[in-house]
Amino acid sequence: MPADHVPADRPDGALDLAALLAERGGERYELHGRYLNPQLPRMLRTIGFDKTYERAAGPYFYDAEGNEYLDMLAGFGIFALGRHHPVVRDAIQQVMDLDLPDLTRFDCPPLPGLLAERLLAEAPGLDRVFFGNSGTEAVETAIKFARYATGRGRILYCDHAFHGLTTGSLSINGEGGFRKGFGPLLPDTAIPLGDLGALQRELRKGDVAALIVEPIQGKGVHAAPPGWLRAAQDLLHENKALLICDEVQTGIGRTGAFFAYQDEEGVQPDLVCAAKALSGGYVPIGATLGKGWIFEKVYSSMDRVLVHSASFGSNAQAMAAGLATLQVMRDERVVENARRVGDLFRDRLAALTEKYELLAEVRGRGLMIGIEFGRPRSLKLRTGWTALQAARKGLFAQMVVVPLLQRHRILTQVSGDHLEVIKLIPPLIITEREVDRFVDAFCEVMDDAHRGSGLMWDFGKTLVKQAVGNR
Repeated sequence: MPADHVPADRPDGALDLAALLAERGGERYELHGRYLNPQLPRMLRTIGFDKTYERAAGPYFYDAEGNEYLDMLAGFGIFALGRHHPVVRDAIQQVMDLDLPDLTRFDCPPLPGLLAERLLAEAPGLDRVFFGNSGTEAVETAIKFARYATGRGRILYCDHAFHGLTTGSLSINGEGGFRKGFGPLLPDTAIPLGDLGALQRELRKGDVAALIVEPIQGKGVHAAPPGWLRAAQDLLHENKALLICDEVQTGIGRTGAFFAYQDEEGVQPDLVCAAKALSGGYVPIGATLGKGWIFEKVYSSMDRVLVHSASFGSNAQAMAAGLATLQVMRDERVVENARRVGDLFRDRLAALTEKYELLAEVRGRGLMIGIEFGRPRSLKLRTGWTALQAARKGLFAQMVVVPLLQRHRILTQVSGDHLEVIKLIPPLIITEREVDRFVDAFCEVMDDAHRGSGLMWDFGKTLVKQAVGNR
């Protein structure tokens, strides 16, 4: 909207965002390359992901020509309700219009207490909440609280885990590429996911404060083996250590339960980290839920009232977004939809392993699905596969992701560096219509891949050249 058409109810000197975007929006990739991360636009252009999206609604994006793109990424899980859910938008508009005296620092506003009450109702056995601004802040809080409550310094984590990128959470990141060059980090130790023996050996040393674990790892979509979480919990408690469940991506309905740990009987974490979906896709939020005794030990006296805090934690906009998100989850039965549609989705994809020799496995729970590719049987396909693997593991998965976007307008991601896995974490509101669209497109891409020649394999050769050139 031009500046001379600013509505009368806008204040004098109002910023006209529509006009600014109309004038400068076309420079988006140049601006980012000049002032932000210089490698991001370069990477997006290399794989043909340098699209210009103009608007979004629900599980869809739209470009300037009105073309519709299906979102199977949900902003890495943030947009569980899709984009611009009207109930969440309305709640934020309401809280803005109320002119609340937010973040005075010397009062107890009601919205944080109301959101904590509502959130804890979904997590029996947990008593208190700390609100921060992100998943990594939720993890940092859990690390600090576990170390203080136990009087011990070491945190155990699992190989291939991802818990965030700030210094504390980076210390328990199971991917070496993220850690490289940022040390020294905290004194922490990795164990294999599902290995009780390794856990027991570390606990015998007597200095372990906690084990932090994703019930389903985001990298590769690997679930903890059945019974392992409960057994690990028992071992930890026998050794006076704590269980931290990182539910930043799996929590708030993603796996078809409110929290993923709730799918295993008898698991009762001491601390739980949440974020992403709780935001409703609008305002950053992080939450660390915990047992009362832990919070009471950390905040043990009035002298320690601010021993752990966050400048923007518990702000009114975030609290309103969280309350509205939980209301939508309940009213629209979003968690149940994630389980039902997720089961259908995985069954449809798993059936394709019989048809496509390049498709090795489909796994996951709810609407967190991993599609893994593997070495084919036929000689013609094996030759191309071997060349890709020699250059860089993960190139075949990228070969699938690119045509899904370019030809079928479906946004997906490779699940991690050097992995032949595509991860699907769509908005939890998708229906059978979106499942049908993805499966049809995926079959077309896999049909093309199994011909052993053509545009996909030509693109694969380009990726091989780039991978070799970057060594």
